[in-house]
Amino acid sequence: MKATHFTQLATTLALVGLSSVAMAQTLSPLNSDTEADRMDWSELDAKFGELPAVPEGTSVGGVSKTLTNEYWRSLGEGYVNMAKAHNVEVVYQAAANEGDQLGQLGIAENLITQGFDALLFSPQTDVNLQPALEQANEKGIPVLNVNDAVIPGVANYVGNVQKDNGVRAAGWFIENNPNGGKVAVIEGQPGVFAAGQRTAGFTETINAEGNSLEVVASVPANWSRELAFNAATTIIQQHPDLVGFYANNDGMALGVVEAVKAADLQDQIAVIGTDGISDAYASIKAGDLTGTIDSFPVLTGEVAMEVVLRLLAGQDLPRVVSTPQALVTADNIDLYSTSDMAALREVLLK
Repeated sequence: MKATHFTQLATTLALVGLSSVAMAQTLSPLNSDTEADRMDWSELDAKFGELPAVPEGTSVGGVSKTLTNEYWRSLGEGYVNMAKAHNVEVVYQAAANEGDQLGQLGIAENLITQGFDALLFSPQTDVNLQPALEQANEKGIPVLNVNDAVIPGVANYVGNVQKDNGVRAAGWFIENNPNGGKVAVIEGQPGVFAAGQRTAGFTETINAEGNSLEVVASVPANWSRELAFNAATTIIQQHPDLVGFYANNDGMALGVVEAVKAADLQDQIAVIGTDGISDAYASIKAGDLTGTIDSFPVLTGEVAMEVVLRLLAGQDLPRVVSTPQALVTADNIDLYSTSDMAALREVLLK
C-alpha cells in the first residue's frame, strides 16, 4: 500500500510538472505594466474571499536581488509578517550584490532542491532566473515573480506599475516648473524591466506635447549611489542651469543629492527618487531630497506572500496583482510615515 501511494504521488507530481511546463510555454511574454489579466491588491478579499486556511507544514522560499539595499530587506520583512500570521515557514535569501546574477541563480536553484511548496523570485534582470523558473516548472513548484525585473514566461507577478513611478515624478516636475527647464534621469541597471519602464514613464511624460521641460541627459548608474554621484556631478557640470533629477531608485537619488549639495545648487535642483526607503524619508524631512515614489515594500511583501498562499490553495488569480505607490514629499510625508502596516493599508485604501 505504501509503495502504491508513493507511486501515485510521484505520478501526480510528474503530471503537475508537465502541466506547468505546458502552461509556461503557452503564456505570452509578460509585461507587468500592461498585462490585461490583472487586479489591484485591495480587491483580493472582495473577489476571492478571505485567505483559505493554510495547511500545516507549508513552506515558501524567496530569493531577492540583494540585502544591501533596504528595499529588499523590507520586502522580506513583509514576507515574514504574512508567513508568521499563517504559521508558514519562510526562507529568504539574496545575492551578495545587485550585479551578482550567477550568484542569485545559484541561490534560486538551491531553493528548488530543498522542497519548498512555492517560490518567490525577485530577479536581478529579466533573464538571469529563467533557468530556475524552468526547473521549478518541471517540478510543479509555483513561482511568483515579485518586483521589479520581470521573467517573461512567469505565470504570476506581484508588484507596482513601474512606468507610473516615472510618470508621477515627471508630473511633479511639470507642476513645479511652469516655465520649463532642463531635467536629467539617473537610470538603474540596463536590461532590467523596472529601470526601463521608470525611465520611459518619466521621459515620455516630460516630452509630451505642450510641455516646456527638456530631458538633457539619461545615464545608467546600475543602482549604485557612488556611480549616481559621479554621473550627476558630470551632468551638473555640463548643464549648470539644470532644474531637476529623477533617479530610478532612492540609493542613487541620495548620491545625486550629494552631488547637488557639492555644487551648492540645492535651491535650484530638485531630486526625486524611487522606492521609499527610510533614508529617503529622512532626507526629505531634512530638506535635502525633494521626494520619493514609495512602492511600500513591506506591504508588497505581505501581498506577495498572501498571493502565493492563495495560489497554493488552488485559487485562479489574475496573472498580475498590482501593489500601491505614492509620491511622497515634504507636503504629505507625515501621512505615510508609519511602520504600522494596518494603518498604512487604511491610508492607501482611502
